[in-house]
This record gives sequence, C-alpha cells and structure tokens, in this order.
Amino acid sequence: MTDTTRHVRREPAPPPLTSALRPAPRGYRRTVALITLAVAGWATLWAVVTPPFQAPDEQNHLNSVLRIAYGGGWPAPGDAYLAPGVVDAVHEAGYPSDPPGRWVHRPDVPQFVDLVPVPRDERTRLDASNALGDATSGTTVDQMTQHPPLYYALGAAVLRVTGLTEARWDAQMLALRLFDVVLLALTVPLAAATARRVTGSPAAGLVAAAFPLFLPQLGHIMGAVNNDALVVLTCAAATWLAARVVTGDLRWRVAVAIGVVVGLGLLTKVMVAFALPTVGVAYLLARGRRWPGRLGRLVVAVTVAVAVGGWWWVRNVITLGAVQPVGMPRDPATVAQVPDAEVPRLILEKLPQAFFGNLSWLEVRLPGAWVVAGSVVLVAVVLAAVLLPGARRASFALALLPAGLAAGVAYNSWSAHADTGGLVAVQGRYVFGGIAALAALFAVALWQLVRRQDRRLAVAVPVVTTLALAAAAGGLVWAFGAFYQGPGDPFGAAVDRWLAWSPLAEPALLVVVAACALALVSALVVALGWPRRLAASVAPGDTPAAPGPPKDAR
Repeated sequence: MTDTTRHVRREPAPPPLTSALRPAPRGYRRTVALITLAVAGWATLWAVVTPPFQAPDEQNHLNSVLRIAYGGGWPAPGDAYLAPGVVDAVHEAGYPSDPPGRWVHRPDVPQFVDLVPVPRDERTRLDASNALGDATSGTTVDQMTQHPPLYYALGAAVLRVTGLTEARWDAQMLALRLFDVVLLALTVPLAAATARRVTGSPAAGLVAAAFPLFLPQLGHIMGAVNNDALVVLTCAAATWLAARVVTGDLRWRVAVAIGVVVGLGLLTKVMVAFALPTVGVAYLLARGRRWPGRLGRLVVAVTVAVAVGGWWWVRNVITLGAVQPVGMPRDPATVAQVPDAEVPRLILEKLPQAFFGNLSWLEVRLPGAWVVAGSVVLVAVVLAAVLLPGARRASFALALLPAGLAAGVAYNSWSAHADTGGLVAVQGRYVFGGIAALAALFAVALWQLVRRQDRRLAVAVPVVTTLALAAAAGGLVWAFGAFYQGPGDPFGAAVDRWLAWSPLAEPALLVVVAACALALVSALVVALGWPRRLAASVAPGDTPAAPGPPKDAR
C-alpha cells in the first residue's frame, strides 16, 4: 500500500546547550563576586568623592525622582519645572562654581574651593512643601521628561524604602547615587558571563569583570544620580543574552528575555535601541536552525521589546511628531559657534575624552596622553577580537553595540551643529551602554593573545586585575585633587574641605571608605591567587583541556 499520510518537515533541534561550557573551576563564582564588590566599592568612593551637583544634569535627575515620589506625574516635554527645594539645594551646593581642576577658570564664576559649605543640619529638607515645581514656581524647565520615567520611578521607590522621601537633599542624593552603584555592580557578572560564554574561558570572565575599573569616567557617572545607570544594566543584560544566541542558545525563552530587557531599557532611554542590531546580527550568525526559525525568534524578541517599552517612542512619533522631543531647546545665540571644517576633528577629540575622563560638566579633563593610549588600546582590542579566528562571529555581534552608540553620538552632535552652529552632546557616557560588550571584547583579545589557552590567560588575571585596581585608585586620587585641592593647598586642607561638604558625618564617611578599600584589597588578593587556584582544581596527573569557545561563536 502507498502511504498517503502528510509528513511535516521539522527543523533540526539545536545543539545541546549543556555542552557549550565546561563547569567553572572551584572558586570562580567567589572570585567574580569579590571583583563585583570591588567595582561596587570603587563606584561608591566616586559617589562620596564627587561634590554635589558636579555631575551632568544631576539636579534634573534628582528633581524628576522627587516629582514622581510626590505624585507630580510625568508632564509633557517642556512642561516640567525644577522644584523650589531643588533650586535651594543647588544654591547650597555652590553650583555653578569652578572646581580647581577645571581645564580653564572663568573669572566671572566663583571657585569651589573658596565657598563655605552649609552645615549639614542647616541644609534644606525636601518635603511636600518644596519638592514640586510648576510654571508658577519661577524656576527653570526640567528637560528629563523627554525620557520615559522608569529610572525615576525606581529612584522614587528607593527613597520610599529608605525612608528618605522627606529628608535633606544631600542624603537623598547619596541614596540615589548608591542606587546607581548597585545598577553598575549588577553589570559585572553579566560582563563576565558574556566573556566566558564567547570564549569558554573562566579566566576571560575574570578579565572582563575587572575591565570597568580602567575607566574613571564610568566611575564618575555611575557614582552620580543619572539615568544612564539603568541603560548600562539593561544593555549589559541584552549583551549577555545576545552572546548566548550567537553561540547557539536559540530557545524561545531567550528571545522573550531579550525583548523584556530591551523593552525595559527603552522605558529608560532611546539609546537602548542600539542593542537591537547586536541582537539581530546574533540571530543572523547563529547556527543550529535554518533561517526561518532564527527569523521567527528575532521577530518575537523585537515584538516583546516594542510591547514592553518601544511603544513609548512610537507614541512620541504619533502624538508629538518626533522620536524624542527636546525638553529644553537650545538658543543658538547662546551656543559657541564651530566652523563646519572643525566638526569632525572636534568630535574625534571630545568623544574619547568624555569616555575616559572628563569630570563634572565636562570640565575636568584626564591628561590627553592617557586618553590617546586608552583609545589605541580599545581600538586594537576590538579589531583583534573581531578579526582573529576563534570567536569572530560573537565578537562582531557584540562590537556593534558600542560602535553603534559612538556613531549615534557623533551623528546627533553633527545634526545639532547643522541646526545651531555649535557642537553639543558629545558625551562619552552615552557609549557606556556598550561597557559589557567592550569588557567581553577586551577579554577575547587577551584570550587570543595567549593563543586561546585558559591556563595561560589565568596567569594574566592577577596582572590585569592589579593594573585595573591601580587605574581605579589613580583615577580617584586625580579626581579628589581636581575637586578639592586648590592651588598651593596642602592635602590636609583638601580632606577637610571634602569632609565639610559630605552628606555623611566623619565617622560614617571613614567607615564607608574603609569598607570600600577592603573590597578593593579583597579583589586583589583573590585575583593574585587565581592561577594557583586553577592549578589546584585539576587532579594530579590530569592535563587540563583548553576550554575553547562553543563552535557557534567562531
């Protein structure tokens, strides 16, 4: 008899995911945890070292958190105003004033070191009487409602949980700064997991975990009140999930998870949309299913992202006529004019400067030699990871995120120049959404340098961690002097000035500094012992196999 039954052609099952990575050596998770605590301690030190409101738009971020905390909602762009209490806080903090490390001092602006701090118990308390502003307040516009409100709603929840909804403004600011520190710390294990997934090397994960410590500007921004902290976390989660996809994890749940984290990021800032090309290319380059199956999963990821957070930007286009309306338009008459021929050169100079170190309101500049050296290393790292065989597919997908963010910043600045004649918004912090990807690429490049051998890379873990911790300490010392030590001042005078401005009393501040220092030292100790720990995890007489990346990462 002839079989007339219709047979459905099924897609082949993806390769078993359990074989993608070997179990981590004993002590790996503890080492990642201690490096994570070190990054958190480092960012906490930035949070207590940076003077109040000496980070970009910090008064606006604080104001928008308070608006939600006090039921002021989320007005249309241009219709939100600074609260009277926030204006008083900015005045008490001595802003605007020039820190001693400013690249050039302005004769018409007071010097920060000449100001007398308001005693802690006399600083303004923010409560229902002064925490909301409107058009009758006589205050300036708060442009942050050009963004979605997720970060600010979470910040308001932090103030409620900590009992600081009604409190001194400096205590509220410190609580929100520490909230951002937590968000940054959560990106560290994601960066480590991304590097390990791509290379199969636990040592690569540890190298990636230490990478943030090399960037003073990252500590400065993540130790301030800023919605970029949630962008960094959601992009890090999307980076890790994309790394799983490109290395063969094509489960539907991963596609849904990508949509959720990208959608949450889109409820924070439009910059998270730059994660979508990384996700798309990850599905394009992944192996294990035919392209219709991969395309279907990509469609699910994008659909979920739009449903969770992308709808905000679609609504903007329909109702306001722009993806991101400008909350506070710039007056071209107040913008320094830049000749057209100078724009490319200035963007190439300012963007790396603002990525590596340009503190306060882009006023305190890391010496140019460090910026050039860091830029050369970063470009070399990305090229090595993308071009050398071993993890090219995954590296290419990951590199699209920081590259896209940098290109987006350059394009936006160039477009603004066409409208105003000035060069604005060349902010390196807008590229920080690619930190987890850059950390993974850094680890991949070193893994290539040691010929893709985990045992060899393990020897580099103490070296990289020591250098990262030295960079972290050096950046903090540089920032401390740039903020608090006036010309000819002894170091002790700078310390006294810092203590007087701090929201914490001296005993509490010393406890915080000691705890952070302990976290940094603990990370150093555990990193120094990693090669020995790895060797001890191998039974006598065994020859450890080089882990190598999953085949689909190559």
